[in-house]
Amino acid sequence: MHIDKLFSLKNKVAVVVGGAGKIGLPISEALAEAGALVYIASSRQDSYKKAVESLNNKGLSVRGIKLNMSDENCVKSVINSIEKEAKTPDILVNSACSRPMQKFMDDSIDNWDLSMHTNARGSFIINRLFGNAMAKQGSGSIINISSIYGMVAPDMSIYEGSDFETEPDYPFIKGGLIMLSKYLASYYAKKNVRVNVIAPGGLYNNQPEPFLSKYIAKVPMNRMAFGDDIKGSAVFLASDASSYVTGITLPIDGGWTAI
Repeated sequence: MHIDKLFSLKNKVAVVVGGAGKIGLPISEALAEAGALVYIASSRQDSYKKAVESLNNKGLSVRGIKLNMSDENCVKSVINSIEKEAKTPDILVNSACSRPMQKFMDDSIDNWDLSMHTNARGSFIINRLFGNAMAKQGSGSIINISSIYGMVAPDMSIYEGSDFETEPDYPFIKGGLIMLSKYLASYYAKKNVRVNVIAPGGLYNNQPEPFLSKYIAKVPMNRMAFGDDIKGSAVFLASDASSYVTGITLPIDGGWTAI
């Protein structure tokens, strides 16, 4: 097959959960640029409306749909709606992540439980329901968005002098998502449904000093990531270019996890 066709997503339907976020938005844009009809799914209608409008203004085929990923009936309803409007989704990107533990290690057990309910429960629900729908049609690609903090522990020294740090639930969720993806890659393999993980490093978002300088000093490529750094990997894992790739975790981190 010609390389252009291998990377093409023409006639594909993609759902990007959390597709209006700082990681999900460039992925939504990339999949649409590669030819897919993209549904940005979010629990916040105001958030995805703005993202959809922005991408539509670029001539891209993008729609918005409201989804609570921790509500099984809601997810079933979303899949049914997309099947009626278009077809069974070919691509799922799970880019959503709720981060309620803003007091970090001093936060409440209730907020830990809230994180588990939203993130762990929600990730299982959408992976299972979309995975089953894809299995029925005999093909599909699921991409879960983890983090380098799902692979390695955070270096707490980079947060010294800042008023924030990484929450304790975040590595737990992101590390668990990697192992869930491996399990699902094995489970769905015979149905030609592939499950892979992208693990980004920190994305530049006007972070304050001294955190920014300390973070960059630990990255071999000497910078933080930008949205465009993630787009190519998402298209690769969503497309036939990766048709024999499943169960992998792809770090996009400028070499952070290499040292």
